[in-house]
Amino acid sequence: MSAEVDAYLGSLVPSKRVALIAIRQAIRAAAPDATEGMSYGMPAFFMGEAIAGYAAGKDHCSYYPMSGAVIQAMAVELRRYKTSKGTIRFSVGEPLPAELVGKLVRARIGEIR
Repeated sequence: MSAEVDAYLGSLVPSKRVALIAIRQAIRAAAPDATEGMSYGMPAFFMGEAIAGYAAGKDHCSYYPMSGAVIQAMAVELRRYKTSKGTIRFSVGEPLPAELVGKLVRARIGEIR
């Protein structure tokens, strides 16, 4: 656990906090050996390199797989979400499923190994 990440999450409105805590838990479950900290002002997990990040936006939340290639490789599974080169956006009331987050994390870890 990271005090900086806890402070970031604590600063959010409850609905965004709940959504991002679910993402945090899913990342930790998929990468229990990863370290947690802040990167570019957002919570992130690291295994030598950044493997995942997440943040609250004005009207949504975002997951950052730290790789455009991961988003491209999983385009079919991500089709119901708004994506860009490095971001997956989701609504506060419907966070990414833990299973999908796990797949994204494992894909990124595979990419950096």
